[in-house]
Amino acid sequence: MGYPNLGGEGGRGGDVWFVARERTTLKSIREKYPQKRFVAGTGANSSVRALKGEKGKDCEVYVPMGISVLDDDGKQIGELNAAGERFLAARGGPGGSLATNFLPCKGQRRTVHLDLKLIADVGLVGFPNAGKSSLLSKISHAKPQIANYAFTTIQPELGKIMYADYKQISVADLPGLIEGAHANKGMGHKFLKHVERTKQLLFVVDISGFQLSVKTQFRTAFETILLLTKELELYKEELVTKPALLAINKIDLPCAKDNLDELMTQLQNPQDFLHLLEEEIIPANTLEFREIIPISTYTGEGIAELKTCIRKSIDEQAEQVNEEYRKKKLLLLQTSKEEQMNRS
Repeated sequence: MGYPNLGGEGGRGGDVWFVARERTTLKSIREKYPQKRFVAGTGANSSVRALKGEKGKDCEVYVPMGISVLDDDGKQIGELNAAGERFLAARGGPGGSLATNFLPCKGQRRTVHLDLKLIADVGLVGFPNAGKSSLLSKISHAKPQIANYAFTTIQPELGKIMYADYKQISVADLPGLIEGAHANKGMGHKFLKHVERTKQLLFVVDISGFQLSVKTQFRTAFETILLLTKELELYKEELVTKPALLAINKIDLPCAKDNLDELMTQLQNPQDFLHLLEEEIIPANTLEFREIIPISTYTGEGIAELKTCIRKSIDEQAEQVNEEYRKKKLLLLQTSKEEQMNRS
C-alpha cells in the first residue's frame, strides 16, 4: 500500500525468475515445489519511517541447463543454456502510488511449461538395437542398460570420452528412432528434441540391416541411413546441416565384409542407387559424413579410431567457429574505423 497523507509509494512486488544452474534436475524442482507453484514476495507498505516501500523478495527457481520455457500455447518464450543465465517468468506488480490511488496493483500471473533438452557435444542417432548403448559404454565411463531387444534406451544417457590430454567430449545416447518419429511415433519428439542441442551427430548403423518387428519391413544398412536422415529432415531441416560421422557397427558378424563393401559403394555415389528405393524413404538431401568408421562393440575393433575421429571433428568445428568469430570482430573493427574516417 502507498501512504496517501505523505505521498508515499508502496514497494513493488517481487519477480519470479528461472535461473540455470549446474547439477540441478527437474526432479529436484518437483520435490521443492510439489504444487508446481512459484510465488514471489509481497512489496512492503509505505510508512512514515520508509515512504518508499521495500520491493518484495524475488522467487528464484533453479533449473537445469538446456531448459526451454514454453507458454500455455506451447510457444517458446525463453531458454537457458548456460549456468547463470536468467529468465524473467513473471514480473511483480507496482506498489500503491498517486497514479493508482495509493492501492497496489497485482503482479503478473502465468502458466509455463519447462522442457528439458539435453546439451551434448555428440548425439548418437540410430534405430533401436543398432548398438548405441554398447558403443557409449565402450567409449566412455557410462553404464547404460544393454540388451538384445528394441527400445532398451527409453531416456537419454550421457557419457564422457576422456582423452590423454584431459580433454572431455560429452556423448548422448538417445532413445532409438523408428520410421515415423517426426510425426511423434514411438519415442518421436522425445528423441528428436534432444538432437537439436548436440553439436554433431554420430549415426550408428547395424551393417546387417534392421527390422523393428515381424510386421515391419526389413531395411538394409543403406536404407537405414537414408531413413534416419529423412526422419531428422522432416522434424527440423536444420538438423541435417550438423556435422555428422557414421559408425558402421557389428562388423564381426558373418557376411559383414560383403555388406560393408556394398554399403561403401552405395555411400560413394548414393544418387546411383536411389531409383531402386521407395520415394517416401528418400531424403531431400543425402548426408555427407565427415568420417565413416567400421566398428564392433563386441570385439572392440575400430573403437580407438572412432574416438580419434570424434576428437578431430569436434576440434575442427571449434576452430571453424573461432575463425568465424575472429572474422566477424575484424569486420566490425574495419567498419568502425571507416565510420570514424568518414566523420573526420
